[in-house]
Amino acid sequence: MASTAFLITLVVAVAMVTAPALSTDHWVGDDQGWVLNFDYKAWASTKEFHVGDTLIFKYKQGAHNVYRADQRAFQNCTTSSFITPLTSGNDVISLTTPGKKWYICGIGKHCAKGMKLAINVLPELGSPATAPSPSGLAS
Repeated sequence: MASTAFLITLVVAVAMVTAPALSTDHWVGDDQGWVLNFDYKAWASTKEFHVGDTLIFKYKQGAHNVYRADQRAFQNCTTSSFITPLTSGNDVISLTTPGKKWYICGIGKHCAKGMKLAINVLPELGSPATAPSPSGLAS
């Protein structure tokens, strides 16, 4: 009986230590990066985003930027003077909460030409909301 309790404790401890390793770095646009003439909607449809993951926007500094937006700003391609754009060319955004997230380029008409990204962030992998439910276990 003691060995069963030890084994369960060990499994729980290992799961807690390895859970952060489940996060993913998403290079927006993969090897293309954050550029014009790329279908970010199609790119995002092939990904699953979770709390704990990061988005990495790679682009030539000065050529583009990244604004966090709300749904209305995303749809209308409008930026806000209350939001400071990311401009490093190697912008990293940690996904810390679940839900819809929107990002746009605020340079010229880049957003209107498709330089915009909408994603849905799911709960952290391994959290109760994403953990598979036990099946086939007798009560």
